[in-house]
Amino acid sequence: MRLIHVLFVCLGNICRSPMAEAVFRHLVAEAGLSDQIAVDSAGLGGWHEGEAPHHGTQEVLRKRQIAYDTIVARQIRKEDFASFDYIVCMDEENLAGLRGRAPAGKKLYRLLDFAPELPERNVEDPYYTGRFEHVYRLVEAGCRGLLKHLCAEHGLIYPAD
Repeated sequence: MRLIHVLFVCLGNICRSPMAEAVFRHLVAEAGLSDQIAVDSAGLGGWHEGEAPHHGTQEVLRKRQIAYDTIVARQIRKEDFASFDYIVCMDEENLAGLRGRAPAGKKLYRLLDFAPELPERNVEDPYYTGRFEHVYRLVEAGCRGLLKHLCAEHGLIYPAD
């Protein structure tokens, strides 16, 4: 089976997308699918290139014992559009930014499209709001939905809830 590559994208790659990367990687590992799904994250901008996740993101992940120590901010690159099967962003603004860079026909997703039970469609940026716990709840719901989607689409076994 071919490895499925997932890239999470937000504005600067220090709050939302590294949180989603860590949460999704954790869920994938719990499901025993780490050998089938590869995960990364990037930002539309390169302002934080080389930095660790924001301390607010670190705090919510540490509280839940979700590893984030290997995550380092980077800017999205042209080759990412070819390398990743799923490019999943956090909000409408990120989606517009990606559409301006993506090759024609490249399918792009918003994370909360995979959590239709939630009223929100955009994961707010906690860099500005400070609402890291709220963002974590949105990210976790979206990541769980994304994992279910990937399992269904690629014939992978999703563990019972």
